[in-house]
Amino acid sequence: MPRNTIDFDTVRDIGLTFSGVQESTAYGFPALKVNGQLLACVPANRSAEPNSVVVRVDFDDRAELLAWDPNVYYVTDHYVGYSAVVVRLSRVNHDMLRDLLGMAYKFVTRKAAPQARARTGKRRRAEH
Repeated sequence: MPRNTIDFDTVRDIGLTFSGVQESTAYGFPALKVNGQLLACVPANRSAEPNSVVVRVDFDDRAELLAWDPNVYYVTDHYVGYSAVVVRLSRVNHDMLRDLLGMAYKFVTRKAAPQARARTGKRRRAEH
């Protein structure tokens, strides 16, 4: 019988299809990271509803998601200051989740790219 329930296993399966994404933990909870940066995780804070996932997105994208469907996307007081949105997994399908993780992947890798270039540049200068 096929599994129709979306849970963090589904998030992990989809997330690991993106280049460089690795399984990890965040505050002792399952997480996905790319280049050491958090991509998505099981919420560590108790303010999140069960069967939710925290996904990294920029604040503008988060505002659009919250406006588009507040039954799916939400933020608790704890997460207001973080570039992330909380997602009710019971209300998404595979395609929505893949698109959301793609958005997160672009955000995290775009954000990490200048840091990676800076580290590479420092190393090169030190070698000369």
